[in-house]
Amino acid sequence: MAASLGQVLALVLVAALWGGTQPLLKRASAGLQEVQERNWARQLLQEMKTLFLNTEYLMPFLLNQCGSLLYYLTLASTDLTLAVPICNSLAIVFTLIVGKLLGEDVGGKQAAAGMVLTVTGITLCIMSSVNKTQGQPSTF
Repeated sequence: MAASLGQVLALVLVAALWGGTQPLLKRASAGLQEVQERNWARQLLQEMKTLFLNTEYLMPFLLNQCGSLLYYLTLASTDLTLAVPICNSLAIVFTLIVGKLLGEDVGGKQAAAGMVLTVTGITLCIMSSVNKTQGQPSTF
């Protein structure tokens, strides 16, 4: 089963929602180590309270969960051999891009080369799948 352009765009959006929110979640949860309770149940409840009352954490979390919902809905009509690589590989690329925009050290030239190779590979997968959908013979 080949994917339509709309399905591919939905999967790229999933990757953007997943990957783009990771650095934001990391940054917003930085103070979580300061929460100290005596037993594990109270610790868990206090950590949840700390996170979910923090809008800086809650907004990226909700966007991330919207990505998960979109992924679930898109999987009903998309081939797994295309959906999984697009979402998981591009999520890493979006994480690196947003992390860099936030001033994090993301790895320099090697990370950039990895992103280029990842995007190139995913582009080839997408082109192959879209060509099959349009009835054109694939050259891959």
